[in-house]
Amino acid sequence: MAMALGEGGGSRLRRQLESGGFAAGEYVKQLSQQSDGDRDLQEHRQRIQALSEETAQSLKRNVYQNYRQFIETAREISYLESEMYQLSHILTEQKGIMEAVTQALLLQADRDDPAPGARRAADPFLPLSAKEAAASEEGRQRTLTTLLEKVEGCRDLLPESPGKYLVYNGDLVEYDADHMAQIQRVHGFLMNDCLLVATALPNRRGAYRYDALYPLDGLAVVNVKDNPPMKDMFKLLMFPESRIFQAENAKIKKEWLEVLEETKRNRVLSEKRRLEQEALPRSAPTPPESTNPFEEEEEEEEEPSAEEEVVDLSLEWIQELPEDLDVCIAQRDFEGAVDLLDKLNEYLGDKPVSQPVKELRAKVDERVRQLTDVLVFELSPDRSLRGGPRATRRAVSQLIRLGQSTKACELFLKNRAAAVQTAIRQLRIEGATLLYIHKLCHVFFTSLLETAREFETDFAGNNGCYSAFVVWARSSMKMFVDAFSKQVFDSKESLSTAAECVKVTKEHCKQLSEIGLDLTFIIHALLVKDIKGALQSYKDIIIEATKHRNSEEMWRRMNLMTPEALGKLREEMRSCGVGNFDQYTGDDCWVNLSYTVVAFTKQTMAFLEEALKLYFPELHMVLLESLVEIILVAVQHVDYSLRCEQDPEKKAFIRQNASFLYETVLPVVEKRFEEGVGKPAKQLQDLRNASRLMRVNPESTTSVV
Repeated sequence: MAMALGEGGGSRLRRQLESGGFAAGEYVKQLSQQSDGDRDLQEHRQRIQALSEETAQSLKRNVYQNYRQFIETAREISYLESEMYQLSHILTEQKGIMEAVTQALLLQADRDDPAPGARRAADPFLPLSAKEAAASEEGRQRTLTTLLEKVEGCRDLLPESPGKYLVYNGDLVEYDADHMAQIQRVHGFLMNDCLLVATALPNRRGAYRYDALYPLDGLAVVNVKDNPPMKDMFKLLMFPESRIFQAENAKIKKEWLEVLEETKRNRVLSEKRRLEQEALPRSAPTPPESTNPFEEEEEEEEEPSAEEEVVDLSLEWIQELPEDLDVCIAQRDFEGAVDLLDKLNEYLGDKPVSQPVKELRAKVDERVRQLTDVLVFELSPDRSLRGGPRATRRAVSQLIRLGQSTKACELFLKNRAAAVQTAIRQLRIEGATLLYIHKLCHVFFTSLLETAREFETDFAGNNGCYSAFVVWARSSMKMFVDAFSKQVFDSKESLSTAAECVKVTKEHCKQLSEIGLDLTFIIHALLVKDIKGALQSYKDIIIEATKHRNSEEMWRRMNLMTPEALGKLREEMRSCGVGNFDQYTGDDCWVNLSYTVVAFTKQTMAFLEEALKLYFPELHMVLLESLVEIILVAVQHVDYSLRCEQDPEKKAFIRQNASFLYETVLPVVEKRFEEGVGKPAKQLQDLRNASRLMRVNPESTTSVV
């Protein structure tokens, strides 16, 4: 019943808050008047908070349900925007062609007129005669040369050619495309085939410095709508960048827009006209009659070479190839762009390299450079690293098809290195070291395995790239070991924890053998220094603890008080490999050994077991020397006690402990070391066979240990 009332109150509260005329101030005032006390306000606050959480959960569910639709809608909007831009570009080109055809018809009509000179005075825009046109072109070239002498650094970029001339120039102000902040003052030089942008030198009036050069083939002009105080602006689009310029007034802006479009149209028409003329068969001049009987054979031999020089570039798909490549790059259709390039290379593969072919190649090479830059950006670590190695396959495969396999390999490995490093940094450092190491190994070795498989798939035919992968794997392993050592060894974890962590790492590393990659030796080489330090540190701890117990040694039998404690000690000694421990137990709960010797045995065997988990050949001498040092401390103490003790009973008890060390503990240590390492240790054999390890002065009453 209470639940039903709560649900009814919650629905009424929701309707009240959702109403259009809801006023928060009035609602709080009314609530304060109606409430009986603090308890009612607290309950009402809880209901509002529960309603808020419920609303947030509902909103989150709706977002998750519509997330894919959001992504698809954004993608469709992007596609639609590119298609609209393409359509606008096509309409502009069509308009230019129609205007050019109209102008050509008018020119033809003027040529048919027998008296064009009579009307030139009346109409100064009539077409020039051939002599006047030549004089005009010479004047324009002279003007271009004069202006470009004022621009530093453009001589090598603009070689003098008969057809190049200056169309228009003027001062502009460049603005930042994102923040609309003024950047610099520039001067634009529009030529019949390109646009040169130069920056004004601050201390030299009328002098400029080269800034950029844009071919008209890849340049698009967009009018920017006036938005005071930002006005009289237009945008130049050069994939993949864009620049915004401001003219002095609306008239000059209009002139820039019109002359840019007109020059682009003239450029397209002249290029098309030139290609059509080159595609026409050339009529050879009639040679004079000759009496040379071998001349016919020479002509027959020269005819095929003349035919080979003509390459038909008037095909529609070749004419539209640069624009098609621009569209493919803008729409991120990388496969389509590379397919067009392959088609062109196949068509021109057996053709001679003529001047038109070189010019076409220059245009295509510029698009190839743009496509390469876009693919390189796709593989850069600045992009999203989600999706794993497969997300890079598209860009890598297209770079390989473009003949950039070395660059593709380098960028792929850099991308994966950044991904692995990001994944390691995002790992949460848990309180338990072993749990963190399990997660670290899973993340790192899984990423390494996926990267290796993807690398083998992408670069199957490029054997030269595999050495780069091995170098990358080593550097990645060093990054992993740095994170591993910082958590395991720098934090001074126990030797048992360090041994378990190294064991986990070795087990994960064996997964790489599935693809024929063994990096265990790299792990050993990178960890050997830290493991040596851990072994020596733990050895010093055992030696200090043993010396401390030796200083308090009273040579008395152990009394464990309860049978349970005695059974537990028997189990511990059996786990250490001491199978004949029962012969050292007495009646009730007594053990005929000293506490120092028993503690030393357990500590030494635990050290040996953990050290064998860490063992690899480079640690052989370190482990062996550590064991010898630890054993010497106990043996020397027993030997010294035998020399100094005067009480016969205690002396017999010391001999019993010495017998346990020599005949039981040392053989167990030697056997376990040989099982773990695979070969016997001569130093341990010599230590066991020696009856006296150290001679001491019988008159001395102080231990030298």
